[in-house]
Amino acid sequence: MASNAPIGVFDSGVGGLTVAREILRQAPNETIIYFGDTARVPYGSKSKETIITYSRQIIKFLMSKKVKAIVIACNTASALALDVVADEVPIPVIGVVKPGAKVAAETTKNGNIGIIGTEGTINSGIYNQLLSKTNPNVKVYGKACPLFVPLVEEGWINDPITEEIAKRYITELKDSDIDTLVLGCTHYPLIRHMIASIVGDKVTLVNPAYETARCLKKVLESKGLESDAPAGEHQFFVSDGAEKFKEFANTILPCEVVETKDVSV
Repeated sequence: MASNAPIGVFDSGVGGLTVAREILRQAPNETIIYFGDTARVPYGSKSKETIITYSRQIIKFLMSKKVKAIVIACNTASALALDVVADEVPIPVIGVVKPGAKVAAETTKNGNIGIIGTEGTINSGIYNQLLSKTNPNVKVYGKACPLFVPLVEEGWINDPITEEIAKRYITELKDSDIDTLVLGCTHYPLIRHMIASIVGDKVTLVNPAYETARCLKKVLESKGLESDAPAGEHQFFVSDGAEKFKEFANTILPCEVVETKDVSV
């Protein structure tokens, strides 16, 4: 595998752009091929079998683009499909759950960690499992926030309705005396400031997107796959609504998205 081959990144929609943004910032020589499954968003309410099927379809598409590694920039797919699909391809496949869980375990002082995510991620118990392995004394408080993804996809990032819903979701976590809160969906960093204002200064937010980019760099380095040339042209694909995606991506990414293509996987 050539070190200057691209990296495949996929998510259920626009949320994975937070991961792509961190990769572009931390590994500027890397080229990204991004796929957003906008026709089938959200993933959080779908079954494990369906998420595995979707992930296999998208990975097949990314493999056709000769990528050297794949980042599952979706907590739901990372929780439900990663362990299955990672063994089916000959390149590294990285999820967003383990990096976030590791940092949360290292960050907490009182052992009370909150997780907000989709129904699929919270119900999987994956964060509980990973955090308990790191520290059996940690108490994990999970809260599904199913309305966040459609609100972010709609672009209602600074809307009073989104803020009111966020307050309703997060209040019970505050009552649990958490000192660390994992943004357990890659859409959530897009409303990070709103969430931070609700939980207050005493709660540290963990952004798995940032930690995943760091993890990717380490994996590429360990396998001798770091790009030794400037990045090529980044490519963006979606399963529906290419123009809307492109407009949104250009408000998120540090590079200009000139074109987004609709494809069927």
